[in-house]
Amino acid sequence: MSYRRNAGFASIIAGVAIAFAIAPQVMAEDTVNTGYFGDVAIKGYDPVAYFTDNKAIEGSPAYAHQWLGAEWHFASAKNRDLFIADPGKYAPQYGGYCADGVSFGTVTTNIDPQAWRIIDGKLYLSYDPGAADGFEKKPTKVVDSQKHWSEVQSTLISDKMKKDWQHMPAE
Repeated sequence: MSYRRNAGFASIIAGVAIAFAIAPQVMAEDTVNTGYFGDVAIKGYDPVAYFTDNKAIEGSPAYAHQWLGAEWHFASAKNRDLFIADPGKYAPQYGGYCADGVSFGTVTTNIDPQAWRIIDGKLYLSYDPGAADGFEKKPTKVVDSQKHWSEVQSTLISDKMKKDWQHMPAE
């Protein structure tokens, strides 16, 4: 009898440990910057237009697509469909958080969709045009941001878990 209770308890502990081990991996995919309010990525700008039109273009809710827990807006059905076919090609690096901030290991939620660069085929957003220029002109910024992203992502996940925990309904 005692063996069964201990085995059951061990199973519960193992299940909880596994859940905690995979939670960051599952939640890591959900780190999309939607600003302080709402759930729209890139403040409603079309991520595909940066590549196809070489400029920042506001998208429309009429051409919206849900991906990674955020709503993405597009300027046309064609751009939306290109994104759906290969979102990793068009989505901004670091979930759309300021790439310059990530290069320092910090989180900057407020980005300017007009402050962007495509470097080596990847879209990087920044909080202002000066930061975007600096990010592009100093090649080590890309390396530094890649080095710090897992740390920044962990902070984002931790903050999200705390926020979600605080808003859980009382029993």
